[in-house]
Amino acid sequence: KIAENARKSLASLKRENPQLEPTLAIIQAHNDPLVQEINKNFAEEVGLRVIHICLPEGSSKDEIVNEILKLNEDPNVQGLALDLPESSYSSKVLNAVKPEKDVDGLSDVNLGRLVRGDACDCLVSPTACAVVELLEDLDGKTVLLVGAGGALGASLQCLLQRRGATTASCQWKSHGLQSKLHHADVVVVGSTKPDDVPVSWIKPGTTIIDCSRDLLSGKHNYGQQNNHAAENAVCSLAVAMRMQNMVKNTERWIKSQQFRKWDLRCLKLQPLSPVPSDIEISRAQTPKAVDVLAKEIGLLTDEIEIYGQTKAKVRLSLLERLKDQPDGKYVLVAGITPTPLGEGKSTVTIGLVQALTAHRNINSFACLRQPSQGPTFGVKGGAAGGGYAQVIPMEEFNLHLTGDIHAITAANNLLAAAIDARILHESTQSDKALYNRLVPVVNGMRGFSPIQFARLRRLGINKTDPGTLTEEEISKFVRLDIDPSTITWQRVVDTNDRFLRKITVGQANTEKGFVRQAQFDIAVASEIMAILALTTSLEDMKERLGKMVVANDKKGEPVTAEDLGVTGALAVLMKDAIKPTLMQTLEGTPVFVHAGPFANIAHGNSSVLADKIALKLVGEKGFVVTEAGFGADIGMEKFFNIKCRASGLVPSVVVLVATVRALKMHGGGPNVTAGAPLKKEYTEENLQLVADGCCNLQKQIQITQLFGVPVVVALNVFKTDSPAEVDLVCEIAKQSGAFDAVPCNHWSDGGRGAVKLAQAVEKAANQKNSFKYLYSLELPIVEKIRIIAQKVYGAQDIELSPAAQSQIDRYTRQGFGNLPICMAKTHLSLSHQPERKGVPTGFILPISDVRASIGAGFIYPLVGTMSTMPGLPTRPCFYDIDLDPVTEQVKGLF
Repeated sequence: KIAENARKSLASLKRENPQLEPTLAIIQAHNDPLVQEINKNFAEEVGLRVIHICLPEGSSKDEIVNEILKLNEDPNVQGLALDLPESSYSSKVLNAVKPEKDVDGLSDVNLGRLVRGDACDCLVSPTACAVVELLEDLDGKTVLLVGAGGALGASLQCLLQRRGATTASCQWKSHGLQSKLHHADVVVVGSTKPDDVPVSWIKPGTTIIDCSRDLLSGKHNYGQQNNHAAENAVCSLAVAMRMQNMVKNTERWIKSQQFRKWDLRCLKLQPLSPVPSDIEISRAQTPKAVDVLAKEIGLLTDEIEIYGQTKAKVRLSLLERLKDQPDGKYVLVAGITPTPLGEGKSTVTIGLVQALTAHRNINSFACLRQPSQGPTFGVKGGAAGGGYAQVIPMEEFNLHLTGDIHAITAANNLLAAAIDARILHESTQSDKALYNRLVPVVNGMRGFSPIQFARLRRLGINKTDPGTLTEEEISKFVRLDIDPSTITWQRVVDTNDRFLRKITVGQANTEKGFVRQAQFDIAVASEIMAILALTTSLEDMKERLGKMVVANDKKGEPVTAEDLGVTGALAVLMKDAIKPTLMQTLEGTPVFVHAGPFANIAHGNSSVLADKIALKLVGEKGFVVTEAGFGADIGMEKFFNIKCRASGLVPSVVVLVATVRALKMHGGGPNVTAGAPLKKEYTEENLQLVADGCCNLQKQIQITQLFGVPVVVALNVFKTDSPAEVDLVCEIAKQSGAFDAVPCNHWSDGGRGAVKLAQAVEKAANQKNSFKYLYSLELPIVEKIRIIAQKVYGAQDIELSPAAQSQIDRYTRQGFGNLPICMAKTHLSLSHQPERKGVPTGFILPISDVRASIGAGFIYPLVGTMSTMPGLPTRPCFYDIDLDPVTEQVKGLF
């Protein structure tokens, strides 16, 4: 009956969850095939999958624990049971089993819940349940447990007493055993009866329940006079109840896989005035352990990989688990055209989620880019937000984090090395020699590798046997015939190093005169970084990596990473980098830090995967706040036309960040220079400058409206801003079509200073959304560039250089004409000229060159000249960065 009920319950669960295959793992350390057979038969009857881990008899406790720990971490195993010799059932072994997988209910956690009366929240020993099930009427009876100690004895005593029995417990060698046995109505035997204890000590008519390990071996014998003996039923009933526990556990496991309401403990802030440095604020807060944060927001133990105490990678398996969970609201933080100092988009992003979660009790997630080491040690310093709205620990955020940029550097440079090596080998070997090396004979057999089949298919060669290729086919296969003058793939390093902007490679004698000019880019400018930010899965990433065009052959056809046979190796180097990194804000709310593509030549947004995972975790009523690079004319436009196309996600609201400082600059104020003191125009009230500069804010609002998304202006308030200046900006913003405009003080007050912004964003997210792309992908490349130049930048027209026109013709001929456009333009002006502030008009936008990131999936026109390798200033940030050798604390980092 128990097995049949379990079967029906499991069948119902499987109907609701078609992919369900609940698995019970049993660790066995004895030579008793009968126990294994009984478990297998009951499991088949119920519909469970059982795997037996058969350890040698006499295995040590440490060996058993090692097997337990492996199964604990196996996400495909929902339950774990032990069939061990009596001597192996130690506390160390029993408590090694995760309580949520402990179907035998023998861990301290499950026993403690049983004793406290939390029957609904624990799994109870099947053997103990079987004993109680066999004893129908226990009220007022005396039950003696003999040789039943430890976890089983504790479970039995608890269950028996709750059924009204009086219990006593002793061992076979206990003093006065004969008297105890004589007075017992029921005897429960937990270990083999010694021969020197005669059966006559047990009074006739006593019910004997044997749950010892020797039950199935036939060694027990209590005499024929005990006609109420029920020992033969215990084993089968216990196994049936084990399967029943497993079905209950499966039901719990299913619930654990579903979205759960957050149980987030926010961290308290005590803002100081004046506001200390960012690193002092960061160090003054004690972050939660990252595994605690992960549990609070509904992540499962097997979905995180912990890096130290405060950061963890999140596995992509979560997307499959929560695939039916509705997404939350999707908020983009963009900005007006900034000063060289930046206007605080990251700070607003963090302040907004702190306000939403810590002060409005709404699930929210921030998704940020990982900063490059180049600016951190060069001119910019930290990028974790600022003041009382930042990600902590900020030094970990700004330095190596979990090594993603290093992985990109390694993958990028492996591909660069493969290009030059292939050119060298093709120039010094015959077709036959190349073929013998590319498709070598191994153990007497010659075979293609899987990636070589991809190249064969691309060449139209539908053969699988290397011995059947003709000489012409062999030549086509082995010769990529790369034209060195067309190589677009550069080496990268994550350091500002101006002397690598132009280099010469191949000067060693061993390279046989193959010398060419090349360059280094900064690591975040690598196409692999752009791919990381836009990919939607490991499979998608592999496909994108294979599509990367690195050069043309001498016939003008593209040569890809797949042609070079390096795609699989690149994916291996990127296998951990594809997982977003979980961190937290100063107020203990969750943050994903993932990807950091160059905001000028790439799309400058954090990853699609981080956004997708966060949207599932926050739930339908939650918010995910992500940040675009630079001003709305660059970062937001690329977010909508490139990132949203890759992800399929629809934004709910745009938060447009402005500052009085930047508006004064656009109104005709003096130049703002990083590192130089601000002129008095920026520190004293000047309403006319503000009013004149609001033209830039109005234009950026209009750009947002092109995409049909509500916009809320967040005025990032500085202490030098006057109330009249603040009111003027908010009034003009609302008159210009913003849904709302709100002054924000999160830098000095944390989330509390952005509560009004949070409320405005909540209201705007409930407005009708008519999101649309700016252009159709089917349009010619030139037309797409023209639409961006005229509608977004305000240009009169575009002007293509001969080189740009030639590249457009080539990409169109090669079949890349239907990709979105990623403009490489200065962020300091709506035009191509950084010095032109406000809203320039009537200008012709010059396109000096056009390049392609085919794997990432966009064409990027160069507006003027764009450097992909920054240089160090006269006094870089590293002058102030130091390490305390005693405390190992980083000093001087922002």
